[in-house]
Amino acid sequence: ICRLMRHHGGHVRFAGQDIGAQAPFRVARMGIGLVPEGRRCFGPLTVRENLVAAARPGEWTLDRVHKLFPRLHERHGQAAATLSGGEQQMLAIGRALMTNPRLLLLDEATEGLAPVVRQEIWAAISALKATGLSILVVDKSLKELATVADYAVILERGKSVWKGAFGDLDAATRDRYLGV
Repeated sequence: ICRLMRHHGGHVRFAGQDIGAQAPFRVARMGIGLVPEGRRCFGPLTVRENLVAAARPGEWTLDRVHKLFPRLHERHGQAAATLSGGEQQMLAIGRALMTNPRLLLLDEATEGLAPVVRQEIWAAISALKATGLSILVVDKSLKELATVADYAVILERGKSVWKGAFGDLDAATRDRYLGV
């Protein structure tokens, strides 16, 4: 979707436009914010520098990100590389929000994090959903996804094998494709 990988076929449409041939920076300017797997914060930069580097005009400001993630405010002058994994994930989400996206993509937003931090991240995702922001979450954690997802798609080897309202995901389908 963000055009960071080669397009192999099909169509990717956003806001009525086919974005399959767009450069990544154009897709970002259209309003797609990415929180990549593995966080990818700018390690030598401070928390504040990471956030303002991505800033575009709009509702999401430093103050608003600090309200969502108070720890980022506490660590605003600290180098991103010295943050815990959970704090780096909060920073990655905050950085994506600073682009003032119309669509936020979260790839494995809580993978490898401590349970208490996972809860904080899922609570933030829930709060973001409540604002009306469109969010696409790629994750394996059904328990947490159930609290935020309206619609689900199950992919197996790159192919869609099930899609529908999250509440319609039955036990047989979960067992067959997700091993739950």
